[in-house]
Amino acid sequence: MEKRNFLKSLDVEHSSSSTQRSEFIFGIQPVIEALRAQKEIDKLFIQQRSQSEALYDIINLAKEHHVPVQYVPIQKLNRMTSKNHQGVVAFISPIFFSKLDHIVQSVFEKGESPLLVVLDRVSDVRNFGAIARTAECAGAHALVIPQKGSAQLNSDAVKTSSGALHFIPVCREVHLQPSLTYLQSSGLQIVACTEKTDRLIYELDLSLPTAILIGSEGEGITPELERYVDHRVRIPMFGRVSSLNASVATAIVLYEAVRQRTAR
Repeated sequence: MEKRNFLKSLDVEHSSSSTQRSEFIFGIQPVIEALRAQKEIDKLFIQQRSQSEALYDIINLAKEHHVPVQYVPIQKLNRMTSKNHQGVVAFISPIFFSKLDHIVQSVFEKGESPLLVVLDRVSDVRNFGAIARTAECAGAHALVIPQKGSAQLNSDAVKTSSGALHFIPVCREVHLQPSLTYLQSSGLQIVACTEKTDRLIYELDLSLPTAILIGSEGEGITPELERYVDHRVRIPMFGRVSSLNASVATAIVLYEAVRQRTAR
């Protein structure tokens, strides 16, 4: 394992992109130590087609700790930092991830009816931040996101959420299918917000323990997740535009749940 640049690669940098500023670390040893210490790593970038055994160790550690890995050309890593990255760059998440089972158990123990928002590949950072802000304001107990395909949880997302991401728990799951199964077995109804139904959101009892499933901005809910859905509901539309922004749709459904829960 290479250690000659260990002290140098301990540097912490920030991206210079005008659209986001995110803290990251680079170099084999610092990333290994961060993974072993179970630091909150949002995403791990590793050089494509590298033959480094140390990078294979990092990949195995990432799998063990459920950290998303993306394989990229060396040119992309060079754009992230001009220093010796040794083929690996890790972006540190500004938030802490929560355990889904801990959240659900805690809510039931408090005598409350769980209200969760499950985001299926919502990849736009500003959409994600807006959803987090609304969910926190509406009293939702957690956001649930997949390990891959979700928006990067960087400072831009925190800013767009107006800091709500520091307060509402976020559960990052390897796959959403087993998470939905767990929620169903725990007594939650899985409610998909989709235009592919005639049932309106006002016709469903959202005061019950509920997980609201929101699909991606362009493709909607993943077909594989459809079979785990208990109810499908839609928001009434009367204009010529046939769809709503994901964050707006989430807000409408969440506040219908709030209306029902506060009316009883």
